[in-house]
Amino acid sequence: MSAPISNVRPDPDQVLVDIADYVLNYEIQGGLAYETARNCLIDTLGCGLEALEYPACRKLLGPVVPGTVVPHGAKVPGTQFQLDPVQAAFNIGAMIRWLDFNDTWLAAEWGHPSDNLGGILAVADWLSRTAVAAGKPPLLMRDVLTGMIKAHEIQGCIALENSFNKVGLDHVVLVKVASTAVVAQMLGLDRDEVINAVSLAWVDGQSLRTYRHAPNTGSRKSWAAGDATSRAVRLALIAKTGEMGYPSVLTARTWGFYDVLFKGQPFKFQRPYGSYVMENVLFKISFPAEFHAQTAVECAMDIHRQLQAAGKRPEDIAKITIRTHEACIRIIDKQGPLANPADRDHCIQYMVAVPVLFGRLTAGDYEDSVARDPRIDALRDRIVCVEDPAYTRDYHDPDKRSIANALTVEFNDGTRLDEVVCEYPIGHKRRRAEGIPLLEAKFRTNLARMFPARQQNRILDASLDQQTLEAMPVHEYVDLYVI
Repeated sequence: MSAPISNVRPDPDQVLVDIADYVLNYEIQGGLAYETARNCLIDTLGCGLEALEYPACRKLLGPVVPGTVVPHGAKVPGTQFQLDPVQAAFNIGAMIRWLDFNDTWLAAEWGHPSDNLGGILAVADWLSRTAVAAGKPPLLMRDVLTGMIKAHEIQGCIALENSFNKVGLDHVVLVKVASTAVVAQMLGLDRDEVINAVSLAWVDGQSLRTYRHAPNTGSRKSWAAGDATSRAVRLALIAKTGEMGYPSVLTARTWGFYDVLFKGQPFKFQRPYGSYVMENVLFKISFPAEFHAQTAVECAMDIHRQLQAAGKRPEDIAKITIRTHEACIRIIDKQGPLANPADRDHCIQYMVAVPVLFGRLTAGDYEDSVARDPRIDALRDRIVCVEDPAYTRDYHDPDKRSIANALTVEFNDGTRLDEVVCEYPIGHKRRRAEGIPLLEAKFRTNLARMFPARQQNRILDASLDQQTLEAMPVHEYVDLYVI
């Protein structure tokens, strides 16, 4: 007979304690994390504004009950919606993630830490408006940046050594956990309540990666993080009522997360929580492409220019070989028909073929109107991936974190171009000086999609100076984005 399980309620799992102590007590040192967080904020909001151009995204936005307006509720940038913080978090989270153009973190698990901004900004805006209505001081944008740094850190540090995708779970589980912890702190929960809230996030149902992979790739991958950060707000609010938590949610035999969903393995940690992730986060600056393909797209743009200079046509290409890393092959090496935009922006062959053919890769290039061009699929069929073990090692090396790709073009006549290699994309920390002016240009372009010149200038004045942004009340900053 098996021994009975003790009914003595255990102490909280150390993972829960560490997260709670970090969000409640850690003081962020230095200016690099805050400067990077400001760049991350404007880039993330800009991505959301661009997403509003797509009906498939807009149809998901707004209140659950049409026409509902919440007094002192959170406003959704680029819209006229003012919603409760749970629904506002979904709206903001869905917008910023829709086009696969916001920041990225790559490790054993990958993800997009700025997905957490949905919950952080919605709650901060709601709390700020509510405080002002009660004659109290508002939250400041520095509070938002602090929340972003800490959410990035929780999501990214857990991702460093723990692969959720290998057990079939989607990375948005980490968005839910990180957002829950940060939002709980913003709501004023004490240590025990924060631990309870984070336990609720782990015990919650977790998303399968089904919607990110063939043959089921679909648009849920564009709103899954919005759903996760929205759920985080709901769970933190539930914990705020005094609702109990589940202290051994991870380690409980048979019923805990490790046994049920992680093949019995405990989480591993490479480093304590600090500000490492925000300081080293990857920005998508030039192309709305899954990040493992960013360097491949840079190479493909170079190849397009070489073809033009040599008087060669895409029809002259017999084969393109992509020398790459294991994660790229596992996630986006995809043959066969592509059913929708979400399918196409997770196919490296598609993301290489389009710039080779046209010298560009934009969000619109994933739409049916472009994808039906027969030249794209014809070229896709001649593109193959091979793993380079050295690239895989450098991908995991904490001192490098490269995302390398190398493309070789062979022609029908037997000649070939020299291999084009790119190890670090323009959004990498090693290329910050080159990348930040382009990131700001991307932000300006996205503002121009939505706002008249005077409003654009007011947003830029508030956003591009560190001290000005940090001192600004949250609700006043969000009001700058209201249509």
